[in-house]
Amino acid sequence: MNLIEAKGLTKKFQDKVVIKGLDMVIGQGEIVALIGPNGVGKSTTIAMLLGILSPDQGSITYWRTDYQQHLAVQLQTTPFFEGYSARENLALFSALYRIRLSEAELQNRLEACQLGDTGNTPAIRLSLGQQKRLALAVTTVHQPTLIVLDEPTAGLDPRASHEIRELIRQMVNNNQTVLFSSHDMEEVETLADRIIFMNNGQIIAEGAPKQLITENGVANLDELYLKLTQTPAVQPIN
Repeated sequence: MNLIEAKGLTKKFQDKVVIKGLDMVIGQGEIVALIGPNGVGKSTTIAMLLGILSPDQGSITYWRTDYQQHLAVQLQTTPFFEGYSARENLALFSALYRIRLSEAELQNRLEACQLGDTGNTPAIRLSLGQQKRLALAVTTVHQPTLIVLDEPTAGLDPRASHEIRELIRQMVNNNQTVLFSSHDMEEVETLADRIIFMNNGQIIAEGAPKQLITENGVANLDELYLKLTQTPAVQPIN
């Protein structure tokens, strides 16, 4: 089943067209990476898919009419409630979704994110990796169908990055879908089922990581990224 089907999306800001007739499908139970250089329209595309921006042209079809209640979005930083513990933050965010969790359920959610022994620690005093895991816990407290993550492991050490990726895989094993953006091509290659590569407001490549690497005759995604974003050489002035 497809959760989102976008056809012919076009978006213009003032006189500049930033999204140019884009088609995109997000299927249930997959991990999709949306990648490309800064400023090519990734954020605008995601904002349209989430219903934050309306396209000037094109259409978006969702798997249900109340889709926004079944979405979760995690930015690079999560504004935790200052002065409250990890457990209290989780309880407060669940209340915002009108979900009442028992103490046992709160503990289970924390343990699922490897925070079982830090529940009483103020959220802002957690390590960056712990804060990222807590952010995933509060973002997904309502058990959303589609989870959108912005640079989920940015700034983390290899161990913390591994832990976040494992949590993302667990979400998909729970029949949830993840759409994420990243500039870490190693992360994309190891985590994504499918890659959507954008440049200049358009999708220029799409497919499984190994498929794209083979089709383009490169050794890895780093080389693919450089190949797809290369600019013509500057001609010398005679």
